[in-house]
Amino acid sequence: MHDSLRRRRSTRAALALLTVGALTFTAAGCGGDDGDASGSPPPVTVKLPSLKGQKLQVTAVWTGTEQENFTKVLEEFERRTGAEVSFVPSGDDMSAFVGSKIAGGAPPDVAMVGQVGVLREFAQKGWAKPVDAATTAELKKNFAKGWRDLGAWKGTQYGVYFKASNKSLVWYNTAAFDYAGAKEPKTWKDFLAQAQLVSDSGTDAISVGGQDGWTLTDWFENVYLSQAGPEKYDQLAQHKIKWTDPSVTEALTTLAELWGTRGLLAGGRNGALHTAFPDSVSKTFADAAEPEAGMVFEGDFVAANVADAGAELGEDAKVFPFPAVGEKPPVVTGGDAAVALKRSRAAQALLTFLASPDAAHIWAGSGGFISANKSLDLRAYPNAPLRDIAKALIAAGNDFRFDMSDQAPASFGGKPAQGEWKALQDFLKNPRNVKGIQRQLEADAAKAYQN
Repeated sequence: MHDSLRRRRSTRAALALLTVGALTFTAAGCGGDDGDASGSPPPVTVKLPSLKGQKLQVTAVWTGTEQENFTKVLEEFERRTGAEVSFVPSGDDMSAFVGSKIAGGAPPDVAMVGQVGVLREFAQKGWAKPVDAATTAELKKNFAKGWRDLGAWKGTQYGVYFKASNKSLVWYNTAAFDYAGAKEPKTWKDFLAQAQLVSDSGTDAISVGGQDGWTLTDWFENVYLSQAGPEKYDQLAQHKIKWTDPSVTEALTTLAELWGTRGLLAGGRNGALHTAFPDSVSKTFADAAEPEAGMVFEGDFVAANVADAGAELGEDAKVFPFPAVGEKPPVVTGGDAAVALKRSRAAQALLTFLASPDAAHIWAGSGGFISANKSLDLRAYPNAPLRDIAKALIAAGNDFRFDMSDQAPASFGGKPAQGEWKALQDFLKNPRNVKGIQRQLEADAAKAYQN
């Protein structure tokens, strides 16, 4: 599911809520830095042209706090260049919005695109314009190749991934862990062992929001990336290998170790299938002292739902990285890329600015933001938890992978009651049917990809 849409539907405040309390996050090489540069003026590392009198229109799905924080970035761009920038919310369907504007002859100058597939669609149709030399230089200096490749199509660079998210996190109820004597696990084997401890103590171990099929795709992607590795992940994401491949068999069998064990899922498999994502978090944290579940898996946006449940981050709720199934823990990401829709000097200048640490510094200081820009001073983040999550993303280098379902055709990876969402819900209902679910996934994928 489109990451920005997911945040808007269930977690509008998202990471901004992490600014209200401490959150423990432990990962190799992810300790918090001393000092705090949030609130300091942004650095000036990139030269921008004078654009006095030029008007620029930018669109994104963001509303509310996200729009307000992005507006601060645009205001700094205005101050440095003299351009006049206006913001227009696109609504949830960016592709339809941009398509209608192009059909009417008045597209925005820049769009913030949240799906790799949509970015590539824009490039294929000729809507997106390649970045210029200045933006290319900033991207090479500030972003790992993996992030640059996400914004490219057929060897040409089109997008700048300005905003990122980390979808490889498990959040746990500290009271449930303390009572069970459970510890933060680092491997899948230990994860299952700690889950069993929680279950044996009288609390179901893990809350799964299976009513929303996208949560199940995120489970699969984290297991698959860690177990099969980045190369296989890329092949499956592009349907260059079939969903009947042995690597998929292995990943589904691994998931079945959790989904198929009695007492580990809150409410059992049937309960999980009737639990919406926000409710999966509530089951873990609404009653901090006597929760229905000890843990819940999802991305950094869970912080908003934790707060909605009345739990205190760092006290009632803590978080650890998704455990390593194979040699390395997975880092699955989402993000929003800036794409120029007009061949204008102003549009290219904004992309250059968004590729610099200068722009990232502004939103980082406001909270609710993670950047993949490796040149951004981590002290720009307002607290250690955000620094830790951002550092983990940067430390992944090129080993991270973008949400697989967001790379797939929407008919397979992004719609309720069909494709991957439906197949994985069927698998949650009957985790023993590995081969049958693989055949179902492959039939749907072949139809959607047509390759």
